[in-house]
Amino acid sequence: MKLAHGDAVASTRASRSNKGPSRKSRRLKQLGAVAALGFAALLMSGCSAQEAMRFGWPEGITPEAKDMQHLWTWSVIAALVMGIIVWGLVFWTITFHRKKAGSPEFPRQTAYNVPLELVYTAIPFVAIAVLFYFTIIVQNKVEAKKADPVVTVDVTAFQWNWKFGYNQVRLDSGPYNGFDHNGNPFEVQAAHTVEVAKNEEEHPEPDNGRSDEIRDYLKFDKIETVGSSDEIPVLVLPTGKRIEFDIASADVVHSFWVPSFLFKRDVMPFPKQNHTDNRFQITKIDREGAFVGRCAEMCGTYHSMMNFEVRAVSWQDFQAYIAFRKDHPDATNAQALQAIGQAPYATTTHPFDTRRGDQVK
Repeated sequence: MKLAHGDAVASTRASRSNKGPSRKSRRLKQLGAVAALGFAALLMSGCSAQEAMRFGWPEGITPEAKDMQHLWTWSVIAALVMGIIVWGLVFWTITFHRKKAGSPEFPRQTAYNVPLELVYTAIPFVAIAVLFYFTIIVQNKVEAKKADPVVTVDVTAFQWNWKFGYNQVRLDSGPYNGFDHNGNPFEVQAAHTVEVAKNEEEHPEPDNGRSDEIRDYLKFDKIETVGSSDEIPVLVLPTGKRIEFDIASADVVHSFWVPSFLFKRDVMPFPKQNHTDNRFQITKIDREGAFVGRCAEMCGTYHSMMNFEVRAVSWQDFQAYIAFRKDHPDATNAQALQAIGQAPYATTTHPFDTRRGDQVK
């Protein structure tokens, strides 16, 4: 009887050991099926591999945008890999290291395992250091400026629109100096200044160096495009050339954002007093097209309607555009665009339209 009982126990253990691999294989098959379903869902969504690797970002149109896109892509991949490892360890522990029903024994404990604790403490520090290193590399590229941009654009943000002026352009025929003068932004603001001055005579208050009278950091140029409630301002820029933007606000804090540039810059009033660098450059725009621009800083009642458009054209067309604006100072920006064979008005957005598309090809 004892032998029979021993044989029965041995056969039971053998049957359990035989069931083990089949359970593991079933789990692996289930995981494989889940992965296959996820891959099939990605294919059926119509996303190309390149589009999927952007993880929701628009397609960049400048070298700086592509550098930031690569940083974003690899950061997300690293986060996904880390997440898979963490969740894998969690489920592994739950599945294979839990207390079995009816057994008085606890699973093997790994508390106070110094080598293991050192490893999972060091890994996050290494990951942070690597991410920090590549972030600094990309940031230095994005923030880099050279002393000889081909086009210098003055950008003035105001509630709730934009003014663009061409300060300097190095044309094939010679340098063009379009700077006119500094001063208050608009006649409306000038009238407001008079009203403020009258009020201050009756109720004098310290202006802390920020009164309307000293907004002489705002630049006016001979060739300008000013947006209105009826017309979206179109900023015409050339492809393949280094461009510098000199940004400033006439009133509150705004933000200059072209989604296809993949970054934004805050537009501050009184940049010197606020200790901000109000200039940035892009190496070039890679291709022609119309790209929507937004204000990305909550700046008041009509913030969502503060749109503009970047119209990227060839270098030859851009020179023809500047020549037309110079020779016809009374012509509108729409007429100048028509003169070079472009659509006269914005095509990516409309006045008082809050659509959030990123570009039109």
